[in-house]
Amino acid sequence: MKRPLLFSLLGFVLLAGLTSPSRAQASSRAATLLQKGRFSPHDTISRKIDGNRVTIVYGRPYTNDPYTHHPRKIWGGLVPDGKIWRLGADEATLLVTQRAIKLGGLDVPAGAYTLFMLPAADGSAELIVNREIGQWGIDPYHKDDELGRVPLTRYALPSTVDEFTIVLDNGNGRGGVLKLMWEQTGYSVDYTVQK
Repeated sequence: MKRPLLFSLLGFVLLAGLTSPSRAQASSRAATLLQKGRFSPHDTISRKIDGNRVTIVYGRPYTNDPYTHHPRKIWGGLVPDGKIWRLGADEATLLVTQRAIKLGGLDVPAGAYTLFMLPAADGSAELIVNREIGQWGIDPYHKDDELGRVPLTRYALPSTVDEFTIVLDNGNGRGGVLKLMWEQTGYSVDYTVQK
């Protein structure tokens, strides 16, 4: 892991104040992001469970196209079936864990990783944990750097989610749930803190 790069990425996100905007702020922020080469707002989420802090930094694209403002088909459209997706927008999604966790059935040592997703035409999907950090999107994608893949549980959302959202929910005791939500579909995977 390249610690200076990790701290630079986290510091940039925190100092830039790239947190979830309100609806009123989203429009003006979108124009600023487009000028900087970013197409979506960015967010940092963090949760402390059983003495371990897990942090995720990711881009939050909207359902509507940033140029035309027309609605887009997300699953099987903007996020194509059978292709690795950066799990957000712009820079690839960053996961940082202070202690080792078990994500689904995958052992993830303490450190920084990039998260990707591989959706399938039947609605199933895998979460991919990759050791390489700091890349823009998925090009080029280095499969040799994969730590592993875990199946995600798919579920229908009770209402439409316009902006791609990642949530770290508290579980009970030593674990939690990582949730990915967009349009009318959610995916989840449990994680536990390793002792």
